[in-house]
Amino acid sequence: MPLLPPPGPGRRLALMALAVCVLSVAAAVVAFVAGSFFGIVWILLAGISSNMAWFYMRRAKVQRAQQAG
Repeated sequence: MPLLPPPGPGRRLALMALAVCVLSVAAAVVAFVAGSFFGIVWILLAGISSNMAWFYMRRAKVQRAQQAG
């Protein structure tokens, strides 16, 4: 079973949310290394975007299962 959902809007949204998550974690690390507490905002954004990625991947998996039978 493939890890990513089939091509379509759900997959695109999941991959974009995952990219935002990775970039916000990197921004949080840079902010904390620089001594700024603004990294907390980046951590919160990473949490929201990871939940969005999980949601879209799960929704695509459920839709694929419904179409299969």
